[in-house]
Amino acid sequence: METARQEHTPLERTARLLRQQGEACGVLGSPLYADLLGHAAADLLAAGPTADVLDGHLGDRGASALALRMLGGAHALVLSRQAPELAMFYPSVGGTADPGPGGVRAWAALRRTLAEHRDAVREWLERPPQTNEAGRGAALIGGLRYVAAEASLPIRLVEIGASAGLNLRADRFHIPGDAGSYGDPSSPVVLRGGWQGLPPPAADLAVIARTGGDADPIEATSTDGRLRLTAYVWPDQTGRLERLRGALALAGQYPVDLRQEQASATLARTTLASGTWTVLWHSVVRQYLDPDQRAALTQRVSELGATASRDARFAYLCLEPSRDTGFLVTLVTWPGGRERVLGSAAPHGIPVRWGSPA
Repeated sequence: METARQEHTPLERTARLLRQQGEACGVLGSPLYADLLGHAAADLLAAGPTADVLDGHLGDRGASALALRMLGGAHALVLSRQAPELAMFYPSVGGTADPGPGGVRAWAALRRTLAEHRDAVREWLERPPQTNEAGRGAALIGGLRYVAAEASLPIRLVEIGASAGLNLRADRFHIPGDAGSYGDPSSPVVLRGGWQGLPPPAADLAVIARTGGDADPIEATSTDGRLRLTAYVWPDQTGRLERLRGALALAGQYPVDLRQEQASATLARTTLASGTWTVLWHSVVRQYLDPDQRAALTQRVSELGATASRDARFAYLCLEPSRDTGFLVTLVTWPGGRERVLGSAAPHGIPVRWGSPA
């Protein structure tokens, strides 16, 4: 009985969450983070520097991604040249991921970084990860093509949980490939392998307005904003880093209306307009909304749908995790409330597999 109780203490629970996040990182192509989080879980149970850093956060919700918040803080130190030993193992700054068995040398460097920069890393535990994955723009572009194929009208794009608003410029991205293609090949954001399966309709997109809100928005054109966004990208995933840098370049060229506000406030100011589609979009946001914000989302979508007409149309498009079938791209359009699953995607957006999952 004592063993069972020990396994359910906050310390054991958090160690399990670190291990699970590490396993997920490994599956998603970051062996560096997979190794580091495995070591961090053991270090937490041994009352090492990980325990000191995470003190006071052992009761945080699993969906808050505590492990990624901690690693984001460490990556920020690497990017700002405050952790040169750890930088040797981070490809994001030219290092080489630890070739040794189990990443022991990289872990030793991270452990010392956590010990020496405890307070700096702890600052990152107070805010959710904001990767603002440009790869998720592949789902948005495809979904907008379905919208435009239904009625060829200009699009007013609204995003909740917009972070830095990078995907509000997704119509400026380029998707090459055999399963349909989209956009200007000279775009700084190229989503290689972005689409698989039966491609979305080849409809033209005309985005005429871009607005969004976030409880803690990031200014993509500022030095601090670029650091925050880059720190949350896993350092051995160079493709994601390349997409982010391209999206940051576009942010400097195409301004958007991005406001600091709760999702409910963004929804409250969203209205329909004659001669246009109003498209409400979000990606991997629902898990961060509290019950009141989720209720506000459901209610406002229903209200907007009820007021839609053939002249002033409304679409609700999202990429969110499903318990049984991965990350789904779903679309509902009004008038009529036609609902469909357009496809499924990887957590970071690429590839999108068009067609309803089995």
